[in-house]
Amino acid sequence: FRGVPWLTGARLVREANGWHVVFRLETPDVQPESHGGPPVGVDCGVTRTLALSDGTFRDLPVLLSPGEASRLLRLKRKAARQRRARPRDASASNRLRRTYDQIALVRASTKRRRDDWAHKVTTGISREFGLVVIEDLRVGAMTRSARGTVENPGRKVRQKAGLNRGILNAAWGHVGAHLVYKTARVGGVLVRVPAPYTSQRCHVCGVVDRVSRPDQETFLCTSCGWSGNADTNASLNIRAAGLSFMGVEISGLPGTAKRQPPGKAA
Repeated sequence: FRGVPWLTGARLVREANGWHVVFRLETPDVQPESHGGPPVGVDCGVTRTLALSDGTFRDLPVLLSPGEASRLLRLKRKAARQRRARPRDASASNRLRRTYDQIALVRASTKRRRDDWAHKVTTGISREFGLVVIEDLRVGAMTRSARGTVENPGRKVRQKAGLNRGILNAAWGHVGAHLVYKTARVGGVLVRVPAPYTSQRCHVCGVVDRVSRPDQETFLCTSCGWSGNADTNASLNIRAAGLSFMGVEISGLPGTAKRQPPGKAA
């Protein structure tokens, strides 16, 4: 679908694991044919990273081996000891800087593996499905500091901080950003729909009841009795909202999501 790219520039970048050359390419726009694949709703989560409305999951793999995770923990403890051994207002010692560099190297590996997964999974989704529907998640607002401010201190700080780490680790923002251009590149369509109540609404009868979520993984409708995976149920609601936005009538699925201005349906 794309023309032959040509090199327009390059820059040298230093990262924790060394120096890299980043090339800038320009690709001529070639209008792709319309994607004929089926529609899919995608629910982003922490326990199951991506739940698709076809009943499948795309889970982020473990990013560090047990040995790497143990090494990272040892390095963090070592850095803490080295900090305590110095006066509070003293600058970092050479040994402490070396420890920080070692920690950064492990974290850089984690980032590269997460980015690699996000690219591969979004490429697969955009190639398989013609219409991809995701929630319009404001990841930045969702992961604000759990501590809050002096005027408005946070509540359940530890639980919120843990959720923030889970959301950022799951790369929701990267998934959404990659799908924008990857769906367009293959002639597909990406639609963002409002997130409220997709996890509490039964995709069969449309009743919204928070009690229908007895636990993290299970959805048991208090009205019609449908039961199944909670994330799959949410993805079916997301799919229905996207089809409703596109003006597609479907039986048995409630398309009750609020319609958005056309500019948000990119």
